[in-house]
Amino acid sequence: MYSSRRRLALLTLALTAAMLTIGVGSTWAKPKPVSHKKAATTLAGTWSGQYSGGYNGTFTLHWTQSGSKLTGTIKLSQPSGTFDVNGSVHGSAISFGAVSAGATYTGSVSGKSMSGSYQALPKGGSWSAKKTS
Repeated sequence: MYSSRRRLALLTLALTAAMLTIGVGSTWAKPKPVSHKKAATTLAGTWSGQYSGGYNGTFTLHWTQSGSKLTGTIKLSQPSGTFDVNGSVHGSAISFGAVSAGATYTGSVSGKSMSGSYQALPKGGSWSAKKTS
């Protein structure tokens, strides 16, 4: 028969050997933290759309993206012209403006579609677009 002290020593030794065998205390056995951060929406590329309200027509957007910052050009059919555009995206919310055209746009993005409202003199309206490349 083993004494209580000897049984405790053998149990401790067995548990230590088991922990070393399964890797307790080593870095590979520790769970990695789970990130719940949503991937940023990627808008870079070409978008084609339409607008109605104070102005009616079509547009083509060419975006580059760095994080949440958007830069590029927008070609409008009415008033006709190509204008620099800057904006941002946060989750599904988008906002951008073509300062030289006097228009600001807000809306939401879902996959390869986006839509919202715009403000321009004399009045605003709605817009929508689809990613083409």
